[in-house]
Amino acid sequence: MSLEGTVYVIDDDAAMRDSLEFLLDSAGFTVTLFDAASSFLEHLSGLPFGCVVSDIRMPGVNGMDLLRSLKTIRPDLPIIIMTGHGDIPLAVEAIKLGAKDFLEKPFEDERLIGSIRTALEHGENSARSKGVVSELASRIASLSQRERQVMDGLIAGLSNKLIARDYDISPRTIEVYRANVMTKMQARSLSELVRFAVRAGILED
Repeated sequence: MSLEGTVYVIDDDAAMRDSLEFLLDSAGFTVTLFDAASSFLEHLSGLPFGCVVSDIRMPGVNGMDLLRSLKTIRPDLPIIIMTGHGDIPLAVEAIKLGAKDFLEKPFEDERLIGSIRTALEHGENSARSKGVVSELASRIASLSQRERQVMDGLIAGLSNKLIARDYDISPRTIEVYRANVMTKMQARSLSELVRFAVRAGILED
């Protein structure tokens, strides 16, 4: 596995593809080349996470079409658009569609490398964040109805006594439910439980 990550280069210009492959390989990236966006899309389902670097003007499926497709089927993949001098209005539209950056040809090597590194870092952080939210949702789903009621009371700032009164059960029983909630949610403190609730979207921060 490369130190820097994976990059998918899409360009119908063979010389440009070869140049980018040499540059990015030298910078430590794993590079896969595609001569058309349609070819890339055909292989998309089997591709691991990586940064897409695509020309904006290509025959058939162009860079804008590619952006729209990725937004629907692989929103986890960051994409950087390469543009010609007259394509700046298109490039601005590309940013609105979700492109992480656009580079006007000819561009400096370090600008491209830096942009790819940033895109990969942000994408990986986003993927990790989604994984955390999914894990928290699973923990919440494991709670019984009463445990969820007790958790809701705890994150609302209610004492054991007030929660017990709301549900007409003893404070001692609430302590048992509270311990179960903390165990199932893997929360070491009430403040951590509250943070988890905010992260999971069941409590506004």
